[in-house]
Amino acid sequence: MQERAETTRRAVLLAAAELFNERGYAGTSISDISERSGRTSGAIYFHYGNKENLALAIVEAHFATWPALVERYAATTGRPALDRLVGLSFEVARAFRDDIVVSAGSRLWAERKAIDAPLPVPFVGWVDVVRRALRRAREQGELAAHIEPASAAHGIVCAFFGLHTVSDALDGRDAIEDRLADLWRLLLPSLQARPETEALLARARSGPGGGDRGCGEEDGAAGEPCPAAASPMLHL
Repeated sequence: MQERAETTRRAVLLAAAELFNERGYAGTSISDISERSGRTSGAIYFHYGNKENLALAIVEAHFATWPALVERYAATTGRPALDRLVGLSFEVARAFRDDIVVSAGSRLWAERKAIDAPLPVPFVGWVDVVRRALRRAREQGELAAHIEPASAAHGIVCAFFGLHTVSDALDGRDAIEDRLADLWRLLLPSLQARPETEALLARARSGPGGGDRGCGEEDGAAGEPCPAAASPMLHL
């Protein structure tokens, strides 16, 4: 019984995410979700109560995607902090493009004024994650002397999510990885103490284990483990 209930909840959530992402919150009804999911309206009300709670569940699922992803990169030893930060940004970009719950959660948050439910506050956790990464980069000698981690983190997060907004509007995020690479080509020469933009991008785009280059390899310290990252904040 419990397994069947969970299957129904998941089917409704995914159908609602598809419709909210396609039509927006106001353009989607419980009847639409019922038709798309193959579940009755009564079942939807039983599991979620109303459309507002269903939208809230999608936004919360959107936020719940990030901690495990951040932790996966944080737990990768043998890679410099900037490699891990840039690699994480590509993973997040792919999730926004390919994961319907992530995409729908983003659109619903943008339409939050139409939703009569308290939604989590985004971005604060991402600023913290980036700030911590930049501080580790400083400890490892990667970060340029003029960069102040707190202010740089805020700017990077603004640029990253601004890029997503523009990419979504222009091409549905189809070219988001190439656009993100262009953004890092703009940022990395300023961020890195010893710029190596293309080499870093190649390592970062290969995934969490890409390159397996030790911290400070340029200085002959290959294989030295990078310090572990702090736990990410909840609402990323």
